Amino acid sequence: MRLLMTADAVGGVWQYATDLARGLVDHDVKTTLAVVGPAPTVRALEQAVVIPGSRVVITGLPLDWTADSPAEVAKAGRAVADLARSERADLVHCNSPALAADARFSVPLLATCHSCVATWWHAVRGGPLPQDFAWRTRLVSRGYARADALTAPTAAFARMTASVYGIGEPEVVPNGRRARALPAVPEAAKFVFTAGRLWDEGKNLSMLDRAAARLNLPVIAAGPLEGPNRTAMSLANLRTLGCLDDDEIGEWLARRPIFASVPRYEPFGLAVLEAAQAGCALVLSDIPTLRELWDGAALFVDPDDDAALADTLQALSDDRARRSALEAAAKERAHGYTVEAMAAGMHRIYEAVLAGEAARAREAVA
Repeated sequence: MRLLMTADAVGGVWQYATDLARGLVDHDVKTTLAVVGPAPTVRALEQAVVIPGSRVVITGLPLDWTADSPAEVAKAGRAVADLARSERADLVHCNSPALAADARFSVPLLATCHSCVATWWHAVRGGPLPQDFAWRTRLVSRGYARADALTAPTAAFARMTASVYGIGEPEVVPNGRRARALPAVPEAAKFVFTAGRLWDEGKNLSMLDRAAARLNLPVIAAGPLEGPNRTAMSLANLRTLGCLDDDEIGEWLARRPIFASVPRYEPFGLAVLEAAQAGCALVLSDIPTLRELWDGAALFVDPDDDAALADTLQALSDDRARRSALEAAAKERAHGYTVEAMAAGMHRIYEAVLAGEAARAREAVA
């Protein structure tokens, strides 16, 4: 099978796409990764190009959520469709469904619902969409309608997507992440760590920043403070490390800090999975997606209550037995979210989509 898959290097979609491409090798799938938005770092690109049978195309096309107009997104979608034809792809997997809104693909199309401005607004702000979000939402809606299949990483996010867009629920295929081999440490470190798009209001870093002022523990954050859409975050109490690559993140997680993630909006949360794989105790916001994935393997707090967050982090740091139990529970739960399971689930859907296309072709000839 020849697959064209879109990806971007701004957030977790890059890790998702490269891990999936690597996992699909075992299913005899050769993947062309079409990168939209800013180019990956040299290190990230080096890790992607060694995937057997794959190649990476840096398109220079805009992301749908940073484009200035619908015309830009439509042009980008047509360019991706042209690339699929030139690559002789059997199937297109679109991780930016808005690109499919006005494009005509000559092969079946699958779209994955990772996140979108409409569900983000619903979870973070609420109320009517601003004009800048409304036209982007219409493009995503048309992209979903053109797809032969939709997937989502959690059942909670599938329900949210179905509700916001008035569509049937996407099929759920949980994300997976390639676990790193990390050095063992005799005792967990006495600090709190988080990682991700720090500039994103949906990640709720301002709450963690307020909680940090109440703690006698260092709280360290890795990730960009400024986004490609010119959004920026100012944090007074966190120690920020800036952008780190996967290996550098792994070095911090190997020390087994308490990992805190308290977003208002999180369709899956690959950073949480990476922390769990490293054996970190998890403190998470009590939202449906994170409950679905980590209930029984983490502590949960109200994403509006920074005092409760500070109390939970401090108490966990002071209780070695409870922390050890949570570390073990998180690591055990992480074993269920593997690249192999993700690739097998996606490949099953790919084959079903292609089988349906073949059946329709036979009916047309008959």
